[in-house]
Amino acid sequence: MNVEHVKCLIIGSGPAGYTAAIYTSRANLHPVVYEGLAPGGQLTMTTDVENFPGYPDGVSGTAMMESIRNQALRFGADIRSGLIVQVDLSKRPFIATTDGGHTLEAETLIVATGATAKYLGLASEAAYMGQGVSACATCDGFFYRKQDVVVVGGGDTACEDALYLAGLCRKVYMVVRRNVLRASKAMQKRVLETPNIEVLWEHQTKEVLGDDNGVNGVLLTNAKGEERTVAVTGLFVAIGHHPNTELFKNWLTLDEQGYIVTEGKSTATGVEGVFACGDVQDPVYRQAVTAAGSGCMAGIDAERFLLAKS
Repeated sequence: MNVEHVKCLIIGSGPAGYTAAIYTSRANLHPVVYEGLAPGGQLTMTTDVENFPGYPDGVSGTAMMESIRNQALRFGADIRSGLIVQVDLSKRPFIATTDGGHTLEAETLIVATGATAKYLGLASEAAYMGQGVSACATCDGFFYRKQDVVVVGGGDTACEDALYLAGLCRKVYMVVRRNVLRASKAMQKRVLETPNIEVLWEHQTKEVLGDDNGVNGVLLTNAKGEERTVAVTGLFVAIGHHPNTELFKNWLTLDEQGYIVTEGKSTATGVEGVFACGDVQDPVYRQAVTAAGSGCMAGIDAERFLLAKS
């Protein structure tokens, strides 16, 4: 069997994976990056990014990720399309197999597979992705200043999003499937006391409405089957994220939500030589800039690990 030996294998792209590639390339680790199903990560699904440092006029998510990717290529990163479908982390060097049947041995492994936002699964929702439908209020809320929006969900994330948007938007509707919020008591109190947040209890989203300019309304249905249309320009889905950790569940320690647990302030996992960065280990911030920062950390951690072993 032909096995390729690498000093550093990076699984996943996006701000974390590409930044890790920049740092490990500059450290002469000759990283190999497998981009996965979504090269560039979640940012390629958004329109404009205005909160990443260095872009005073904003930038499209796709263009920004292309820039970071090109920066990694400039320093010699070997960036490949394709998936890693199997890993063996029982000992170093680690074994990884691609969807094409290629086998790699890696002295270090950086996991940057990200997390996938959970959506409602509506065809109309998918049709207006990036044109009024978003899963990140802190990323996209600024575009909806003084407008009316909907937040779908009843947990802490939904409440946080609603409160954040309430500071920007004219009106925020919270669409809650049950007759109670699942959020903490303190969070519930803040939501219910915010004048421009209206909670629509026992409602579900039936369809996202819009035209060539994007979203212009949401069709809701209540527990009695009665329908109601709310005129809004934005729909924020806040029903959770699914960390992409299926590949590692038998090898790495995951928290109750499925995120990879890292040690202290480092990106080290419970397996020596394996590091995790970006949204795959961050259920709290989930921002491009924090993902890039942790990609930097993972690259430095991998470099220092190999130096200590040499």
